[in-house]
Amino acid sequence: MIREGDLRTTLVGFAGALGVLAVLFWFVGVGDVVSALSMASPPVLVVIVVVAACWLTAWGLSLRTVLGVLGAPITIPSAVLVFAGATFANNVTPFGQAGGEPVSALLVSRASESEYETGLAAIASVDALNFVPSIVLALLGLGYFATTITFGQNLEFVAVVVVAFAILLVAAAYFGWRNRYRVEHAAVDKLTPLIQWVSGALPRVSPPTEDSLERRIEGFFTAVERVGTNPRGLLLALSFSALGWIGLATSLWLSLFALGYSVPVAVVLVAIPAGAMAGVTPLPGGLGGVEIVLGALVSATTGGIPSATIIAAVAIHRGATYFLPTVVGGGTAAILADR
Repeated sequence: MIREGDLRTTLVGFAGALGVLAVLFWFVGVGDVVSALSMASPPVLVVIVVVAACWLTAWGLSLRTVLGVLGAPITIPSAVLVFAGATFANNVTPFGQAGGEPVSALLVSRASESEYETGLAAIASVDALNFVPSIVLALLGLGYFATTITFGQNLEFVAVVVVAFAILLVAAAYFGWRNRYRVEHAAVDKLTPLIQWVSGALPRVSPPTEDSLERRIEGFFTAVERVGTNPRGLLLALSFSALGWIGLATSLWLSLFALGYSVPVAVVLVAIPAGAMAGVTPLPGGLGGVEIVLGALVSATTGGIPSATIIAAVAIHRGATYFLPTVVGGGTAAILADR
């Protein structure tokens, strides 16, 4: 059952997202965007929905692979539906994955009949692994543009952000793994009193014992370590993740194609990962922020495409990759919550 405070936060977030989208459409021209949408090819729109389903399936298989490594196997259909539920949680909470992670972990643990920390380790591992292919694809796209066009201001900014993020990702992974036991002990020392204090402040909730908290936190880090020390599982999960990113890029490319424009593949390889970074905004699933980033990057890396057409293509892409998993995942989340 959703608490009143959580519901209020979600509604405020959606109101803000709709406000951002309204300003974007007004700036470009609502009539022009609607006119562009009316020109979309119906057969291509059907293919876009199929591609979005393939993306969701690929990342669901990545989650299934990680759960298999953790000794909590689930079927392929269950993995896809559960990942859709996790995507739903990310799409309706502020700050994207950071906001939806606790709910996603609960859905995963219930579907796989495992402990909560196992579900949290699984979804956190999948989210972390997803960063790797996205950065690689973005760097490949930027490498193409570096040899074919002169970087504009927007593209220069994206290049700096992507390269900086790649360096930070490698550094964090290296030092985090080298010092994983120190991080685990620090987390136990810091989180145990905090969780006990929060639990004690809540009505009808008994504070957990220090031993049980330490066991659960250590269980989470142990699960993450099991994933990190399984090369075959890591490679398979990364492969499914890369397929998912290619599916997302294909969805945006087809959205432009549906409106009569064919762009270099590098355009979508850069735009999709950069747009995903905008998902950490305090809007549900990055709604509004992602659309602005995608539109700006497609505009900066292409020539001759009207702004209204670009926004229409972004709307088609987001309709398939945001609303489809939100609808399917919402049903899955409701079923698992009722279990």
